[in-house]
Amino acid sequence: MSNPTSPLQSLLTDIAACTVCAPHLGHEPRPVVQVGEKARIVIIGQAPGRRVHESGIPWNDPSGKTLRRWLGLTDEQFYDPNIVALVPMGFCFPGSATSGDKPPRPECEPLWHERLLAELPADRLDIIIGMYAQKRYIVDRKKTLTETVANWERYMPDQVVLPHPSPRNQHWLTKNPWFEQETLPAVRERIVEFLQS
Repeated sequence: MSNPTSPLQSLLTDIAACTVCAPHLGHEPRPVVQVGEKARIVIIGQAPGRRVHESGIPWNDPSGKTLRRWLGLTDEQFYDPNIVALVPMGFCFPGSATSGDKPPRPECEPLWHERLLAELPADRLDIIIGMYAQKRYIVDRKKTLTETVANWERYMPDQVVLPHPSPRNQHWLTKNPWFEQETLPAVRERIVEFLQS
């Protein structure tokens, strides 16, 4: 007898087949999500970019390379669904805008997030990346993304707040050297605690 499909696998199958945002896209929907039942590091970002849409591999772009460096994770760790869950605010590439990509489609989060996150361990670290994710998941966030990230200690030990690791944010990193000097070492230390526990 074959094993029955787990609730998480059934949910991921439903997500893979989702076309709810199709009328708003200029291309076929391709939800990009990575979730395993044992994942205790959960990265909630924005939405896949064009390169990720084409490959189907989350964070498979320069932003992802920077993110893995920030977090101190190897490719093997990052792409192990039972170590790291990758749950963007919008699962499909939203399309290109004049400057960068369009915002994440608003349909995904209310449709899928609560159900997906309910399948993960309660004892986990949520890494909240960028303005859209912070607006949803940081209850007492500050007026600006910079202020929220600067107050990173207030959200630990259960949440980490990060700017988006896009190459477009290099100016922000230069203006805020405390981020790489103080925030990231503490974030890496917290991640190691989860990897070793």
